[in-house]
Amino acid sequence: MYYIQEDDKPNFIFKLFNIVQLRQDTIILPNKDKKISSKKTQKLAKKTKKILNKTISKKIVISEKIQKQEEYVNYLYSYNLEIVEGIWLFEVLSGKILECIIKKRKMKKEETAISILVNDITENMLANLRKIAREYKLVNIITNHIEKFRRIEEQILEKDGIMITVGNNKKRGLLKSEIIINVDFPQELINQYTIYEKAIIINIKENIKIATKRFNGICINNYDISFQNEEFDYDKETKFKQSKIYEAQINKRQPFSEIIKQIEKDKVKITKLMGINSKL
Repeated sequence: MYYIQEDDKPNFIFKLFNIVQLRQDTIILPNKDKKISSKKTQKLAKKTKKILNKTISKKIVISEKIQKQEEYVNYLYSYNLEIVEGIWLFEVLSGKILECIIKKRKMKKEETAISILVNDITENMLANLRKIAREYKLVNIITNHIEKFRRIEEQILEKDGIMITVGNNKKRGLLKSEIIINVDFPQELINQYTIYEKAIIINIKENIKIATKRFNGICINNYDISFQNEEFDYDKETKFKQSKIYEAQINKRQPFSEIIKQIEKDKVKITKLMGINSKL
């Protein structure tokens, strides 16, 4: 795994000749500004690719400043590099994020109505759904694939004594949901539903803005964490989101139960929940 970050005090010669450095596991770009020319951006991207072509791992974590250089990041995507975004971990931690919201808002689990917007369910999300449904009781799934989720409900969840509601009513389905976990609904789709005006919406895959003027809730589009693990690299914490560093070092192929054990062992805590013009 490699990190890509800006040089806080770039050498004039390095800037002039677009010299990209590799220091151990970190690629350093000779700029700290968000705005650079397209020509220079392309050169920096090609030099980054050249460095990574000589390495075994193609997994990279990008600093928050470099992440804002969209053209450069898009070049890296076009090279089929594995860019860690923290989205996978966002989904895994959806249970912890719920707990964080419940605690901050002083809500009662047994009285809180939760809806999950999902069309394609992963093994991780299914395991999370089991856990959420056991703890919160009032759980509703909104999906375009009702039959598929009804089979999941009948074949898997009901065997464990877990009760959920599956539906897709755009007028009433989300009307009473205080917390909504939006796994994979795009903005255009979610805005077709009537949403409880004070709902807290957790958007896993992409940033979402609710169009209706009546909506006075919170759209959580981003997050960060803290964790404790002696094997992980903490010297990068000022430039990189901890959620990305942590996700990059997790073995995603292991069973969900093992991932959760590791998260508990590393004392992962939600430190920030961020949305459009709001924090929680």
